[in-house]
Order: sequence, then C-alpha cells, then structure tokens
Amino acid sequence: MKAVIMAGGEGTRLRPLTSQRPKPLSPALNLPIMEHIVLLLKEHGITDIIVTLHYLADEIEGYFGDGSEWGVNLVYSVEDTPLGTAGSVKQAEDYLKDDTFLIISGDALTDIDISSAIKYHRDKQSVATIVLAHVPNPLEFGVVITDDEGRIRRFLEKPSWGEVFSDTVNTGMYILEPSIFAYMEMGKNYDWSHDIFPQILAEEKPLFGYIMDRDYWCDVGNLQQYREAQYTVLNGQTRVRIGHATSEGRANGVWVSEGCEIDPTAQILPPVVLGRSVKVKAESVVGPYSVVGDNCIIEQKAKVHRSVLWDNVYVGAESQLSACTVCSHTVIKDNCVIQEGAVVGARCRIEEDTTIRTQIKLWPDKIIEAGSTVTMSLIWGQKWAGSLFRKTGVTGIANIELTPDFACKLGASYGGYLRKGATVVTSRDSGPVARMMKRAMISGLLSVGVNVLDMRSMPLPLARHSILGSQAGGGVHIRLSDEDPKMALIEFFDDQGVYLSKNAERKVETIFFREDFRRVDADQVGVLEFAGRSIEQYSEDFFHRLNVKDVQKLRLKVVADFAFGRLANVYPAMLGRMGVELIALNAYPDVQKTPKTPTARAALLPGLAQIVQTLRADMGVLFEADGERMTIVDADGNIIGGNNLLALMSVLVARTHDRARLAAPVNAPRMLEPLVAMHGASMMRSKTEPRDLMKLCVRDASGNRRVDFAGDDSGGFIFSEFQPSFDAMFAFSKLVEMLSRTGIKISELAKELPQSYLQRAVVRCPWENKGRIMRVLTREAHDMVPTEQRYVEMVDGIKFVNGSEWALILPDASEPYFHVYAEAGNAERANQLLCEFVNKVEMLRG
Repeated sequence: MKAVIMAGGEGTRLRPLTSQRPKPLSPALNLPIMEHIVLLLKEHGITDIIVTLHYLADEIEGYFGDGSEWGVNLVYSVEDTPLGTAGSVKQAEDYLKDDTFLIISGDALTDIDISSAIKYHRDKQSVATIVLAHVPNPLEFGVVITDDEGRIRRFLEKPSWGEVFSDTVNTGMYILEPSIFAYMEMGKNYDWSHDIFPQILAEEKPLFGYIMDRDYWCDVGNLQQYREAQYTVLNGQTRVRIGHATSEGRANGVWVSEGCEIDPTAQILPPVVLGRSVKVKAESVVGPYSVVGDNCIIEQKAKVHRSVLWDNVYVGAESQLSACTVCSHTVIKDNCVIQEGAVVGARCRIEEDTTIRTQIKLWPDKIIEAGSTVTMSLIWGQKWAGSLFRKTGVTGIANIELTPDFACKLGASYGGYLRKGATVVTSRDSGPVARMMKRAMISGLLSVGVNVLDMRSMPLPLARHSILGSQAGGGVHIRLSDEDPKMALIEFFDDQGVYLSKNAERKVETIFFREDFRRVDADQVGVLEFAGRSIEQYSEDFFHRLNVKDVQKLRLKVVADFAFGRLANVYPAMLGRMGVELIALNAYPDVQKTPKTPTARAALLPGLAQIVQTLRADMGVLFEADGERMTIVDADGNIIGGNNLLALMSVLVARTHDRARLAAPVNAPRMLEPLVAMHGASMMRSKTEPRDLMKLCVRDASGNRRVDFAGDDSGGFIFSEFQPSFDAMFAFSKLVEMLSRTGIKISELAKELPQSYLQRAVVRCPWENKGRIMRVLTREAHDMVPTEQRYVEMVDGIKFVNGSEWALILPDASEPYFHVYAEAGNAERANQLLCEFVNKVEMLRG
C-alpha cells in the first residue's frame, strides 16, 4: 500500500514560524511535523510515499531527500500552480492507480492507528473513507455527519454554531480506492470536501467515516495550537514520538538527548524535552512544559517556562521566557522578558533588558535595541538595526553573534574603507575563539586587496606599537571581553594605533550594511605576512624612551601578577634589564585560567598584597586588560587603583616633567587640577571614552603633542612620548623611573594625597526617552545663571558644578543607561548628591 503526504500548504496562520519555512518542516517535540508522519507511516508498514509539494518545495526535498535515511521511498509531486487537495493527488495518479492508498496531512500531528483505519475501510468495502475526530470547537473544520453504520450522510464546511449538529470533523486523512480518479481531469483544480466527496455522496457510492476515539490528532492550525499540541504530548496522553532522547535520557517526564550538559544547580521541571548538545547553566530553571531544540544555550539564572525553543537559540543570563515560541538562531541577551503568547522569528536579536509583550510577533531577522519594550508586532523593517560599533569596537556573543562569516564580512568592510594595497596589522589573544575569528577576518581583508601583517597572539600594547612601527594603515585586535567571557570583542585601530574615529566607524558600517565590498582581480588579492621582530622593535623603542639608569638605582623588589596573560612572555626579561628583582605570579599564558570578569581580577589583589608584605617587596602590580591596565600594591599591602592611582601618577608626572600637560576624563575627581598645578602642570579634561584620551596624545602634522600624559580611573595610562595608547608595561616602568627621580616611596606619596569622595550609579532608561531627558536637562542648564562657583560644563554629558561639589549626568553611547557621578567633600554628602541627580533622571524617565 502507498501513501500520499499533503505538504504543499503555506501555513499562513502559523506565521512568522512559516514565513521562511514550510509548515511541514516546523518542529514539534524537536522533530519536523512531517517527520512524525513519515515515521508513523513506516511504523504501519507503509514505505512507498508520494509527497505533494508547492510552497518552498525545495526545502522539504532538501531535508528528506529520497527518504532512505528513514527507511522509506519518497517520490515528490510538485505543483507549479495550486491544484487543490484532490487535483494535486490526481497529478500523481501514475503512482497510485494500482491499489488502495492513504492520504495524510504533512502538517498535522497525530498518532492514528493507520492499520485499524485501513482494516475498517476494507471491511466496509468503501470507495472512500474519511478519518474523523471529535473536537471541542468544530467551527474551523468541516463537520461530517454519519449514521450508526458509519456511512456519511452530510457535509457542513466550517459551519456557524446554529449549523453545528455534530462535533465530528474531517481530519484531512483519507483512505481511497483508485477508482476515485475517474471523478477528476488532469491539471484541473479539485477539492475533496467541495467537489469529489459530495459527488460520491450524491451517487450513493460507499462513503464511510472512521472515527478516532482514542487516537490523537491536531491540525496545528494556529500559534496557540502549536504550543498546546506539544503540551498535550508532554502530558503523556498520546503515542506521538518525542525528539531524539536516548533511552537513558528518558526519566520522570524529562527527555534528554545526547551531548546535553546540565549544571548541577540548574532545575529541570518535568515535563521537559532537551535536544542534542543543549547547555543548561547554573541556577537556571527549565520547565515545566518546555521544548528546547538542539544546540541551545540557557545561561545562568535564566527561566524557560512553557516555551518552545527551536534549534540554536541563545537565552541570556536572568532572561525569562513564558509560554512563547522562539525560532532558530535567535539570540536573546541578558535580562530580557518574553511574555506569554509572543513569537520570535528566526535569526532575531533581542538586546539586553528588552521586554516583548504578550501576543507580540517578530518576523525573522529583526533586531530589538537594548532596553526596549515591544508593544506591537514587527513585520517589515531592515535586517540590521542600530549601530555595529560599541564603545571600543564590535562586540557580540562569541560564535553566536560574532561568527566566522560575520568576521569575514567585517574584514572586507574594514578593508574596503582603507585604500587598496594598504597594510593592516592583525593580532589576538591566546584563546581558540580569537584564533578562529582572526583567520576569518584576515580572509575578508585579503579579498579586497589589503595586505595583512599578522602578529599571531600578542599583547595589545605591542600590537598597537607595531602599527606605528610598520607604518600600516590600521590594525585589528580580537579578544574575549574583559567584562564578560561570553562576549568576543573586535577592536579596530587607525594608523596611530588609536581606536577608529566615529566618522571612520560609520563608513565601515555603511559598507557592512550595504554589502558594498570592493572586489579585486585574483592578482590583486592581498598578501599575508607574519611579523618577525615585533617584540625586539618594541623593546628597542621602549628603552630608548626610558631612563634605565634611574630605574636601576632603586634595585626594586617587585611582585608582579600577570593573571595568566601574555605579558608574562615579554615583560619579565625587560624588568630584569631594568635591575628589578621580580617575583612573578601566574606568569604563563593560560586562556582557561585567565580571570574573565572584573570580580575575578579583583579577587587576585588580596593575595598579591599578602605576598608583597610577606616577602617584604617594595611594591606589587597586577596587569589587566591584555596589558593595557594595572593596579598597584604598596609595600604596606595597600591596594592603589582607580582614581587614587590616577591622582598618584598625575602628581608624579607633574613633579618630574617641566610644565607637563596632562589629561583626564571629565568624570575624574576635581582634586587633580590643584594637585598638578602645585608643580606647574596643567590638566585638560576629555570625554570619557578611551579614544578621546588617545586622540589628545596623537602627534599633529608638525610632530607636536597636545598632552604629555593621560589616564583614566580604570588603571589605563598613556605616555605620549612612547605611543598614544594605553600601555601598562611602559606605565609601570615610568612609575618606577619617576619614583627614582623624586626619591619618594609610593606608600608615602599615596598617604599625602587628599581623599576623594566620588560616587557613581547607573540608571536604566529606554532609548526613546534618553533624548527627551537630555533636552530637558540641557534647557535647565541654559536657564541657570552661571557664577564663579556655580556653573555647567558640557564636555561630555551635562556636569553641574557648585563650588567643590559636582554631579555629571552622562547618557551611555551604546546601552539604554544613564551614568550618574557625584563628588563632594565627604562620603555622606556625595551619596546625597548622587541620589538627588539619580532621582532627577528617574523622574524625567517616568
């Protein structure tokens, strides 16, 4: 016996699930709906199957092929124009004219006992048997009325309640004799319920209905039924197959497939289906009534409740999904809420702190900006939205958002911004993700005629220095983010080793979004070379700019914690040349052991302080951020970092450099100006982003620098005589040199510095409100009458100054936040001032 699977429908009521995927391939319990049907047919001995196709026919043929993987033989009959439910079967008459055959829908979920239905058909000697089912709401179906013997007496297609004389409906499954083809002509449109069955009924031919009493059937006609059908199966009320769970993985209502990793602190609340290679991380909660597709990642403290996730979905930390459907390759960032009935199409990206309201539908390829609340469905719109670049580069979840194909396209975009034949210096951290991404990036650069000088794995200060030394057109550095180990960061530099300007970033973005890549002939493809003497060249320039004799005089004993970074391969030998007795901690590169968050790095400091005291060392230093930043420990074990270290370095520069020009961001303490002025130096304020400090340190066309030194509150310092970017190795060496020249100990200098009382807070604010808040605050600032003590600065954000006190309200450039800073004469007043301005922002936010 043969079967026909009807798989040509568009499934419009299931959109956006079916906007780019045929309904028969929509997964139910982690298997395409049609795969459930194919396996059911095989279970009942039917292996010769004809599949009628129309909408996205290639997708279905590509998935099932000839059917051999499932142990069946599939033949496809493709309709160029729709021929109706019966006309499409007439087109396959040559395959079916020899024997009784079965018609079954490829987009309905059922566990029907096919063998029993076929026996019923043959016992009744029927020309056509319609499989019927009882449903609670028959209005959306064709009602069929039968007599006591099962003979069909009447059809009612989608009746009103006044016409509902039965709850028995047509399921779209039929068992037919070949003689049925005599009622049709080839190439014409026919429908079984409207055309063929009424004619058989009029001729009083045998037409019976087989009623499923214990079997399950659902036509999955809308998005709610799509979820509820899977809930029903999970309840154990059907014989429908559930996913790819191994026999060992089926226990107590939990189906776990091979390769799953479930953290011991995670909760799996049955019934739940977990696909292959799913990762459920610490303290997350999955279930009950949830289906998670293959290769999904559920991050820490996330909650997935009564939801259906297709393959390759990423759910960020502390996000909450409730009774929703999320399609393949969608990324949901941290702290998002997807409410009941929402549907998120394939390849969407939901940024942090976003709420998708109940019943909202997002069509595929939508990007929702961070902090948004989506209150209406999104159907049209660009595939990409928002800004590609963030604060210091392009960032995204490693190998989920930032993939090799993304990196290749991004490399071609950056290369297209540069002139053909330019050279780009590439480097990375020592991890496998950065290695993979860098190779893809190099391919994109070469493809647009840009040459590449690859430094392999190299600390960032050396990579920046090589851009200057090789006179390259720019550089790219790839690493995991210092803030979140899940995130990859791709940083782009200009010919000075400084972050690209905003204008340059916009040009790269334009090429990326338009895919307007430059194409070159094969003989103009870029050349890849590997840097050979980058460390030696860095070292030569380093010691040329450092007074080594002053450093050697101190004969310092230093404890240095390299935090398993790559500086350990470079800097110890240089310290030895400076006469420093070095005790090195964590002094070998190990990407697995490298502290990956600010909290983990801060945890190293108490141990470092204890070792400094125990060994009676002169000082200790912790290197961070790929060699760009540092924290100091004095001989007494006191930790000096942040604004305290910035003040200490500023004073030393002012004391050792004649008429020094210094720079610090606008959110640094006000004590810096009087401290450096005491020694004849001046302090300039910049915007808060690192690129703005670096720009001040770049030489102009005449070779002059605007400032000699710049620093921020995160341990990043620039000595522009060496290079215009952060370099913790040179900064620490200059610190030692300056201590030698002044003859003062670092602990003594730290004690002399005045106490700074600076508080900060972050206020969440939707993107759509940020502009209005800044407009109101700006108007308020303009209305204020300035005096010598009371005035407003607008270097970056809005800074309200009142004597020795100040408060800064600064909108984040890439996230839905406001940063609020406040400084006063004591901690209590600083906190009071901070609360006052936080409340101001919150009141304006509404």
